[in-house]
Amino acid sequence: MNNKYLTVTAITRYLKAKFDLDENLRNVLLKGEISNFKAHTSGHLYFSIKDENSKINAIMFSRNAAKLDFKPVDGTKVLISGHISIYEQAGNYQIYVEQMMEDGVGNLYVAFEKLKKKLEIEGLFDKAHKKPIPKVPKRVGIITASTGAAVRDIITTIKRRYPICEIILFPTLVQGENAKDDIVRNIKRAENYGLDVLIIGRGGGSIEDLWAFNEEVVARAIYECKIPTISAVGHEIDFTISDFVADLRAPTPTAAAELAVPNLVDLQNHIHQLNIRLKESILKKVNYQKLYLDSIKNSFVIKSPMLMYENKKQTVDLLGSKIKDLIFRKCENSKEKLSQIKKSYVFQNPQILYKDKYVEINNIASKLELLNPLKIIGRGYSVTYHNNQIVKSIKMVHPDDLLTIKVNDGIINTKVIDVKEEKSGN
Repeated sequence: MNNKYLTVTAITRYLKAKFDLDENLRNVLLKGEISNFKAHTSGHLYFSIKDENSKINAIMFSRNAAKLDFKPVDGTKVLISGHISIYEQAGNYQIYVEQMMEDGVGNLYVAFEKLKKKLEIEGLFDKAHKKPIPKVPKRVGIITASTGAAVRDIITTIKRRYPICEIILFPTLVQGENAKDDIVRNIKRAENYGLDVLIIGRGGGSIEDLWAFNEEVVARAIYECKIPTISAVGHEIDFTISDFVADLRAPTPTAAAELAVPNLVDLQNHIHQLNIRLKESILKKVNYQKLYLDSIKNSFVIKSPMLMYENKKQTVDLLGSKIKDLIFRKCENSKEKLSQIKKSYVFQNPQILYKDKYVEINNIASKLELLNPLKIIGRGYSVTYHNNQIVKSIKMVHPDDLLTIKVNDGIINTKVIDVKEEKSGN
């Protein structure tokens, strides 16, 4: 009788065999949205694929998961391929994913990377352009949707942390075709409200939902905004162009509120500590000045001022004596040098220098006298001139030339009659 009943294992194996033999289930292409995502330490990925009405469990082993070019998270729309079978231990059917890609975001991802690279080259992401977020803002602006978790979390957090801060909300479209223009318009509007900091963002969603914050016009509006800006778009794992351009990026809207304002309790504690430190510093300064004053009052100079005068007077007397001694020694040295000069041989006999010079001059005069041409003429010689030049050769004169002959007692002017060359060798 009991042989008619199957065990759970038997029926599960039977169904598994049916699944595995079905050609239609060996290569299945599905599209849907990831939910219940879990990445195991082994590298395997466990999750579900769902649409509006149904859900199927999925597993992607580490060898295939390693080939993914994106990070799967809950809410990501994907296209997958694999085979469907039954997991015997749980008795559930599931798809064993071999390949998976994001659905409809391929072109968006390419556009994102292209714009990111362009703006980075232009310098819109440079830290040098980042404005510091004020530590104690008086007025905070919020650009986001007027309803939803994001605006509620931001306002609640600011009021809890820093209730004395004024909040100005700029209701904005954050999704859809007209969202980018509305965001830009409100950024420009916000500059007229005297804000200390501006939060720009929205809650989480798919890449299509967040795309308004990847638009170039929005990025440039944030870059040109004069107000320090905090970008708070999506969840911690979501990154948009706005995050890179803004002065500060917050992982979530709540975190943006925490970064925008201080905690009032912390400020009060800090002020209290500063007050204590100020009092201690003043007291320490007063006590130090008291000690300094006491040391002056008890000083040797204050108690016996005449002693300081007498010491200075003694010092002046010592210096005066030293100066006198120096002057006296200088005079004595000068006297001694003068006495030595007076006793010197030259000073006693100055004519010796004169006689030596006289003899030297006479010797030079004698030499000059010997070279004097007039002395030569005096011995019977004469000098003949032609045109004020001494005639040294017959080649220097010609017949009818006028010559001047200088003799010992006068000058003879004559005229050349004839010129004859004397032949040697006779």
